Amino acid sequence: MTPKEVLALCREKDVKAVDLRFMDFPGRWQHLTIPVGKLNEDVFEEGMGFDGSSIRGWQAINESDMLIVPQPDTAFLDPFTTLPTLVLICNIQDPITREDYSRDPRNVARKAVNYLRTSGVADTAYFGPEAEFFVFDDARYEQTAHQAFYFLDSGEGQWNRGRDEQPNLGHKLRYKEGYFPVPPSDQLMDLRNEMMQTMIECGMDVECQHHEVATGGQSEIDLHYDQLVTMADNLMMYKYIVKNVARRHGKSVTFMPKPLFGDNGSGLHTHFSLWNEGTPLFAGSGYAGLSDMALHALGGLLKHAPAVLAFTNPTTNSYKRLVPGYEAPVNLAYSQRNRSAACRIPMYSPSPKSKRIEFRCPDPTCNPYFAFAAILMAAIDGIQNKISPGEPLDKDIYDLPPEVLASVPKTPASLDDALASLENDHDFLLRGDVFTEDVIRTWIHYKRQEEVDAIRLRPHPYEFCLYYDL
Repeated sequence: MTPKEVLALCREKDVKAVDLRFMDFPGRWQHLTIPVGKLNEDVFEEGMGFDGSSIRGWQAINESDMLIVPQPDTAFLDPFTTLPTLVLICNIQDPITREDYSRDPRNVARKAVNYLRTSGVADTAYFGPEAEFFVFDDARYEQTAHQAFYFLDSGEGQWNRGRDEQPNLGHKLRYKEGYFPVPPSDQLMDLRNEMMQTMIECGMDVECQHHEVATGGQSEIDLHYDQLVTMADNLMMYKYIVKNVARRHGKSVTFMPKPLFGDNGSGLHTHFSLWNEGTPLFAGSGYAGLSDMALHALGGLLKHAPAVLAFTNPTTNSYKRLVPGYEAPVNLAYSQRNRSAACRIPMYSPSPKSKRIEFRCPDPTCNPYFAFAAILMAAIDGIQNKISPGEPLDKDIYDLPPEVLASVPKTPASLDDALASLENDHDFLLRGDVFTEDVIRTWIHYKRQEEVDAIRLRPHPYEFCLYYDL
């Protein structure tokens, strides 16, 4: 879509407002809204000014002026606003140099794609993430100097089997048995259908929706794979739509990977493949039908996974999901069909077009522009340096003898460990000026100061259960 076509769409749909959206550094959509009369072709070229010092992880106050530049090919009609509103996703530029801003996550993703093309490895990277989330009926939490608590509730949660609901109609989902019984046990069918249909009306290609394993409203809606930047855009639209459809029905959605103790967490299983001139490059005659290129991509991803996880699993809560002995993959190994490996090669179809790698570690709190770019850069490094992934591990990894399991590399045990890995291993991200030292340093500093230290310094409620009477 061109600027002219965007303006024509505004007239056709009687649009009254234009919402300009961009991604902040940690990974949350930000926006400002202008009357439709203020949108003209010049805005697509010149952008509009805003205060970059008020955005987390961005500019200092003495250099706060930034430009927000709308991208016409991202236009969609907002399905939630009362006033007819068109949404445009934007890039960020420096107003003096007119260079794309190094800390704009969308810029990093765009540079990763450009680096792929100039490297000669491939011309297209396809990504297909599977975002899981929880739908709750009540979500309350607080942290002060003298108290800390959270309270989550769901009408289908197993813990409500004995609640006086006048009447309680039963059919609560047992822990780890939410995948995937029909209604009335699945109480969110209509809600997910509405989410799915809203996505379709916004131009997204949805493959399916279903309940997920956990009790208490865990769900998933799958999108058809697309090119890296487009898929990162779509994942932000996905989160926006899911949260707002839920809110419209008096419910609350969280993408936290581990909101419930004792049940499955939410992942972002990420499928990816490389193509060139319309030809899939990951299909071959090797293990699980993979090409040498795909195996080397696996080698690069497994080698750099501890550093990559600083972007794909970027919260302290991420590592309450990545715990040895549970469902999430903490063992850095690869296997066909095996969901207990960090990297799985799906075997649903023999078609070369379906041959891909599934990286199962990521979770949906990630900034998708950074996460997908980091995965791609690790894969390219593996391909360029012909890094071997080692031997596949086709057994149930969780049932391996301790002496065998001890030899399998593990994911970092905490966000701080992942940040340390990134600190020590990020040269592969700097190639092609995709990630810059500035981005890496700022990410590590922000995460340690605002999240790692913030959690480390506060008493945990369970510590009172353990230690109050000592």
